[in-house]
This record gives sequence, C-alpha cells and structure tokens, in this order.
Amino acid sequence: MQISQILTVTVPVGDQEEALAFYTGVLGFEVRTDNPFPMGRWLTVAPKGAETALLLASWFPDMAPIAGLVVTSPDLDALAERLREHDVAFEGPSDQAWGRQLLFQDPYGNGFVVSQA
Repeated sequence: MQISQILTVTVPVGDQEEALAFYTGVLGFEVRTDNPFPMGRWLTVAPKGAETALLLASWFPDMAPIAGLVVTSPDLDALAERLREHDVAFEGPSDQAWGRQLLFQDPYGNGFVVSQA
C-alpha cells in the first residue's frame, strides 16, 4: 500500500482568528473545519475545490515558519492586485525558466510560491 493523497498541511500561526481573516479575507480560501481542540481550534481552510487543506495551528509557538508552500493560481496579476489591496508584500509576478510565479508571506512568515496554472 502506498500513500495516495495529502489531506492537511499544518501551518504555524500566532493567532488563529487573525490567520482565519487573512486566509479567507485576503486569499479567498473557504473554512473546511472549525472545531474545539484541546490546544485551540481545529481550524482548516482551503481554496474552493482543493483536496488539501491547511491547518492553522497556534499551538506550536517555537515552530519555524514554512519556507515555501507551492500553490497555483490561474491569474497572478489579479492575485498581485488583491495582495496589494490588502497591503501584503509580494515579489512578482515574474517569468522564470519553469514558468510565471509570485512570492508572498502570510502574517506569520509562512512563505508561498504561486505558479500560474
């Protein structure tokens, strides 16, 4: 038997409510789960239709941020404009040998590489 899918990626955050506002309000993700959990909330978000969700976990205070989650977007220019509207620093979009990309970080230093789909 082999592993066939990634269901959830844990993303360390300092404040779940602030992270929820960023991921849903700025990035347009939807809430998948929001349940009580012994160390906070089991709070997952994902782009609509995505199979993999992000767990916004505030119970890892010493965990280093994730260096580069790679995601896709059909329109990097529109994403750049949305990030600009919300005062989120970003680099790009830029053309690379492997395609077009944009880079940004969430409020907790978790890095994202966005490739144009």
